[in-house]
Amino acid sequence: MSWKLEFLPEAVKDLKNLGGSQRLLVLKSIKKVQMNPLPTYEGGYGKPLGNKNGNKLSGFLKIKLRDAGIRVVYKIVKTETQMLVIVVGARADDEVYEIADKRIKKHGL
Repeated sequence: MSWKLEFLPEAVKDLKNLGGSQRLLVLKSIKKVQMNPLPTYEGGYGKPLGNKNGNKLSGFLKIKLRDAGIRVVYKIVKTETQMLVIVVGARADDEVYEIADKRIKKHGL
């Protein structure tokens, strides 16, 4: 079963700002995770995030593309079997998590 996939408008811009090969790599990873976006402790692919450096990301999950240096932060909406992508970005100095925290607050997630 594939979960419904949605992106925040800002996450769509993040994706468009990536280079062609990076964009394809991210989309391929999201597609794989979309099949089972549940946390790893529930048998899925998602790696749970917590609260660090003042960013409140408990309840959100990440996809790590280690070789590309990219992180994808997303949230599962279990009542609708929906996966909502919050941010796609470089993993430099936890910046992606700070951006995710701001977007989560902005959209009331």
